[in-house]
Amino acid sequence: MPFHFRSLVALAAAVACLSAAPPGRARQQPEAYDLLIVNGTLVDGTGRPGIAADLAVSGGRIARIGRLPGVSAKAVIDAKGRSVAPGFIDVHTHADGPVRTPLVENFVRMGVTTLVAGNCGDSAESVASELQAITREGLAVNFSTLVGHNTVRAAVMGAAGRAPTPAELERMKALVAKAMREGAIGLSTGLQYVPGQYAERGEIIELAKVAARAGGLYASHMRNEGTRVAEAVAETIAIGEAASCPVQVSHLKIDSPNRWGTSQALLDAIASARRRGVDVRADQYAYTAGSAGLGIRFPGWALEGGRPAIEARLRDEATWRRVKDGMKALLAERGFTDLAWAVIALDRDDPSLNGLTVKQAAARLLGKDDLEAQLETARRLMLGSEPQMVYHFMSEDDVKRIMRDPNVMIASDSGVLRPGEGTPHPRGYGNTARVLGRYVREQAVITLEEAVRKMTSLPAGHFGFARRGELREGWAADLVVFDPEKVRDPATFEQPHHYAAGFEHVVVNGVMVVKDGVVTGARPGQVLRREAGVSDAGSRGAGTGGRQEESGEKAPVLR
Repeated sequence: MPFHFRSLVALAAAVACLSAAPPGRARQQPEAYDLLIVNGTLVDGTGRPGIAADLAVSGGRIARIGRLPGVSAKAVIDAKGRSVAPGFIDVHTHADGPVRTPLVENFVRMGVTTLVAGNCGDSAESVASELQAITREGLAVNFSTLVGHNTVRAAVMGAAGRAPTPAELERMKALVAKAMREGAIGLSTGLQYVPGQYAERGEIIELAKVAARAGGLYASHMRNEGTRVAEAVAETIAIGEAASCPVQVSHLKIDSPNRWGTSQALLDAIASARRRGVDVRADQYAYTAGSAGLGIRFPGWALEGGRPAIEARLRDEATWRRVKDGMKALLAERGFTDLAWAVIALDRDDPSLNGLTVKQAAARLLGKDDLEAQLETARRLMLGSEPQMVYHFMSEDDVKRIMRDPNVMIASDSGVLRPGEGTPHPRGYGNTARVLGRYVREQAVITLEEAVRKMTSLPAGHFGFARRGELREGWAADLVVFDPEKVRDPATFEQPHHYAAGFEHVVVNGVMVVKDGVVTGARPGQVLRREAGVSDAGSRGAGTGGRQEESGEKAPVLR
């Protein structure tokens, strides 16, 4: 009896102690989560060294980080030998109208979980309609969009090569304000394209001010990315400074051989502007070739007025001679002697030309490939459905120098690609993989942790995506699990239609959209809206924090 009594006393004491235990002690008990990732190396997005830890997900958020023995979950990923990082944020895409291809496979298969569309001055005409369609139909990744200056200008002025009247400027400002109310996160320009190239600085400043008042930023494909790129960077910074809004220099590059090696001056200009308080960053893609329409190789005056006016100029022999002289001058200015560096990526009129340089196409179509024949070939292509091109015009040294800069993030400049269609730029399939494979693992240009920062917390902070871009408890569970020793970009310029390798699992808002390297078909993406006030939080080691504002009429947004 005495022994029995003592046992009861001990049991009662134990129960009393358990009941009085602080709330945190309850976490020692097994818990059921939606997803558990174990045995991985967590690269948290801040630039800090990776750590060995587990990560649990519940309700679309990161619930716990640490050693989690005995924890149960509906799904478990053993990430031994793998890196676990925040999902990549691609802030410069042309993935407009993604509901036509809602699984966006070329993006999710390289770890991208958030897209920013509406770049280079082109966006949906109705931001509200685009975001409502995405919310209604579903998307595999998160989505955000800028409002395009070219789209707005064309709606008011068409392709007129002049300054707007005061009434026209007011109409453009009203369209930007409307787009911002509907969920746009800022204003983009494409100042090498029509009609953006006809706009003077004052016009852009006025429109950027409208976006800034709504908490938006200003992103610019600048007027010149080669012979006058320093002036273009200065103008971009000046517009943001005058409008009092954050600035994003799109796809920073040197696209003229006679200016190769001058990229450090551009980076210095950005750093100098930041020191005086201008919130400016840049992005780049990890290739020495760009992509755009063929029209960018023609003098701007020849493109004014829309298709009928362009065709009339190209068919009139006297005017065509003037156009040719302008094209020759543009080539000479950049240090080129012909168009052998210009590759036809997608010609819908004659697909047999896809993958050929303009020089090779001239030989096929005209039986000769001198400069005159190449220019005549360019004329014929423009008289058809203007093809998309790939331009080999950058240096590897500049790409590496720009990549090392802490203020430059990684972005693809790609749209949603369909396997087998044309010969597109391979960046749309392999941009992030190329950074992690070629520039991190093979060439040690930057560290793995820095590469991840450039694709996660840096863009999340600058673009104002709250509680994303880092591995933190309570933050959105956008995640990618990849093998740092096997990640690579098999897509090439000659054979671009190959998905990135090494990305085994991709999670968007707690739901697997890629599992064991296979797209699941899930569409858990959400429409995101910029939160003003967190724009400068993407610096090394800093988080974005803050509350996610509601975006769109019925868009499901994390809070």
